[in-house]
Amino acid sequence: MNHSLADIRRDYKLQSLNEEDVALDPFAQFDRWWHEAVISHIDEVNAMTLATASKQGIPSARIVLLKGYDINGFVFFTNYKSHKGKEMAENPYASLVLFWKELERQIRIDGVIEKIDAAQSDAYFQSRPAGSRIGAWASPQSTVIENRKVIESNFLQLEEKFGCENIPRPEHWGGYLVKPVSIEFWQGRSSRLHDRIRYTKNEHHWKIERLAP
Repeated sequence: MNHSLADIRRDYKLQSLNEEDVALDPFAQFDRWWHEAVISHIDEVNAMTLATASKQGIPSARIVLLKGYDINGFVFFTNYKSHKGKEMAENPYASLVLFWKELERQIRIDGVIEKIDAAQSDAYFQSRPAGSRIGAWASPQSTVIENRKVIESNFLQLEEKFGCENIPRPEHWGGYLVKPVSIEFWQGRSSRLHDRIRYTKNEHHWKIERLAP
């Protein structure tokens, strides 16, 4: 064992999380923690791990950016033809993890995933910087390319074609909604005795339970 790695540890002591203090609805609890994270000036506060799996059950994970949430679920955007896009088409379940080390907090979201409607994807796409919009066209995401010059050449050609104004959303790019069936709020505590409160969706309400750390 690499002892320099084994010796890395941190004791969590900032806050606690108790059943009597959490909201009855997990979206209200998420909203509470989200605003506390935002005012804490956490770098890349909306960065989250997205875990998907193939139809054979082989998992993969990567970082994406949370771009919206409401009582229906959590939204992010990507290339539909990417590796994750193909997995979500085969197996429409996903997990999200947000980790805010500055607050010693983590949120896990498990749910069903579906594409958002085209109008919502169009609206968000047009809010992006021109370079990001052209980039969505230029990159055949997750495919093997010979070298970086491939996407740089694509970008220049598309920049000349579109300019910086009227850049339409490509059909292969858009948003996804993760509709949760379970949301867990994790608060770090001393001696690894962390607080874990899980909301599980039943037919008419959310069940709140404490999990052992």
